[in-house]
Amino acid sequence: MLSSVEILILSAIQGISEFLPVSSAAHLRLVSKFYEFTNQSILIDICLHLGSLIAIIIYFRNDLFNFIKNKDFLTGILIGTIPIIPVGFILFQTGLINELRSLEVIGWTSLVFGILLYISDKTKVTKTIDSQFNIKYAIIIGFFQILSLVPGVSRSGITISAGRLLGFNRFDSAKISFFFSIPTLAAASLLGLYNISIEGSADLNFLAIIAIIFSFIFSYITISIFLNFIKKFSLRVFVIYRIILSLFVLAIVYL
Repeated sequence: MLSSVEILILSAIQGISEFLPVSSAAHLRLVSKFYEFTNQSILIDICLHLGSLIAIIIYFRNDLFNFIKNKDFLTGILIGTIPIIPVGFILFQTGLINELRSLEVIGWTSLVFGILLYISDKTKVTKTIDSQFNIKYAIIIGFFQILSLVPGVSRSGITISAGRLLGFNRFDSAKISFFFSIPTLAAASLLGLYNISIEGSADLNFLAIIAIIFSFIFSYITISIFLNFIKKFSLRVFVIYRIILSLFVLAIVYL
């Protein structure tokens, strides 16, 4: 029973924080500080990402079909994803990524990039995703996405900020962010599967299936609610949340 509860908690963190402009790394780090997960294996991590990937593909299935006809959009997303690959590889291979996982780093990045989210959301809307999103803008957003390798920045938060700074509205910026997550989540899943193939371990099959299902449910619900939310409201609530979260983390570090 405890294992199922662990999977439920991890799935909720993955499904909700992956797509909201907060930070999954910050939340996972905080939760793990107070509770040690016994089943947070590579296989479970893969399944959590896979559940989110399936959710976003199913939710945007009609858009994906339409974008297949619009190859420029898909090409832009794929090209925009390229910059994060070599940087991420270097950070992981050199172990530098582990140096960035401290609560101090997470606290400051949550605060700084929360403020950037607020500033970007003030940008005047001048572009639409249907007619003005091109490879140049995709590459710019792709370079912003590199910053998400630093825990606390938030991949969703930084890509939405980039979209808003470029003049896209909140809804379009969120859609761009979601589509950027497809190759990112796919790459994370493939990398995990590669590591499993090397280690030759693929147990916990039942928990793995549960992880996919729970992650899918939380991810799908989060995507739906978030997109409906930003049609009517600003991103201010997420900015406030990030500031409160960062102050809480920094209080743990310095007090």
